[in-house]
Amino acid sequence: MSESTGLRTRKKQRTHDAIGDAAVSLFLERGFDRVSVNEIAAAAEVSKPTLFRYFPTKEDLVLHRFADHQGEAARVVRDRTPGTGPMTALHRHFRAGLDRFDPVTGLDDHPEVVAFHRLVFTTPSLAARLTQYQVEDEEALAEALGEGIQARLRAAQALAVRRVLARTNWQKIADGRTARDVHPEAVADADLAFDLLR
Repeated sequence: MSESTGLRTRKKQRTHDAIGDAAVSLFLERGFDRVSVNEIAAAAEVSKPTLFRYFPTKEDLVLHRFADHQGEAARVVRDRTPGTGPMTALHRHFRAGLDRFDPVTGLDDHPEVVAFHRLVFTTPSLAARLTQYQVEDEEALAEALGEGIQARLRAAQALAVRRVLARTNWQKIADGRTARDVHPEAVADADLAFDLLR
């Protein structure tokens, strides 16, 4: 990669991050439906067309934070060590996320993370868009698991388990408990859920 290409890539990433950060900050402050795309563009100091080049929809301005995890379950299954079953690999991955207090597991009590999850879960258009992300994840996981109805069913069940576990963890924290306090229950719930899956 040439120096100019690297510089261009870094500049694009900075613009992407500035837009996303401005949007999430405004949404957390005022609510998703009370902030216009024009206000976000102004806060990020970009034009509206530039904003839409980076984020095709208003919902993507929030949900881009899930992009790092897009297709993650399928990657975990494809990259598992020989002799490890797919559900065991997914279980270990989720447990490792709990131990890191990864926000995607719902087990993160940082006030901004709790507020972010509340924003996503209580805004109908965001919840609907998140469902679309989950359907894409389910298709990728089904492909990694094999072919046919069994692979699709296993993928749907595994992702439903992860979603329920994460939402349960978040709700306990939103109700005022700390992540450290919830951790033992979260681990026990994950162990039970993945045992039932197997």
